[in-house]
Amino acid sequence: MEDTKTGYAPYAGARAETSTATLLGQVMFLVAIALGFMVAGSWIGRDLAEGTAFILFLVAFGMLIAQSFVEKLRVGTFAIGWLYAIALLIGIGIGPALNYFIQNDPSAVTQAAGATALITLGMGAGGFALSKDLKAWMRPLSFIVLGCVALSFVLLIFSSGGNPILSAVIAIVSSLLIAVNFNYLRKHGTGDDAVWIATGIFVSIVNIFLSLLNLFSD
Repeated sequence: MEDTKTGYAPYAGARAETSTATLLGQVMFLVAIALGFMVAGSWIGRDLAEGTAFILFLVAFGMLIAQSFVEKLRVGTFAIGWLYAIALLIGIGIGPALNYFIQNDPSAVTQAAGATALITLGMGAGGFALSKDLKAWMRPLSFIVLGCVALSFVLLIFSSGGNPILSAVIAIVSSLLIAVNFNYLRKHGTGDDAVWIATGIFVSIVNIFLSLLNLFSD
């Protein structure tokens, strides 16, 4: 049966008991490797045609949606590979646009990356330390952030017509989701939750970076 608050179905087998510190380490390791795959993908796709890059990005978006409905894509070794494949495709998808900014406005890339790191650290620490249970916000924010993935990419590709207010909203919602994910990790997380929590944090980081890149390049 689906958890009506998180939007995820409980794992059919025995829940893996994992200490909070261990789970935090697992999640952050997965996020770090996923970011590495995204960076590698952006280098691989730097010279792709925008149409091809966009199609690959849509594939990654579809894989994210599939993960929300298929348990095998959230738990276990296959799910880890699924996360890394998503990260690689997202990287390839943003490759041409990111390469454009690196060549023409490198300061915007540096500022966006630095601000994203600070926001992730601050919201993660805040959500982890907060005594209030934020679990109820997981599902609505997750649906919003899925839409933000597509919107962030469109803003990046068509940056000349990007809406700074929309970019700010995307960054704020994604920041909140990072806090919610870390809060859930501390209060409810088990070993079976590592992959999907890492996916949520990774996607939020990407959204924040792309939104800030759009803002700083204006």
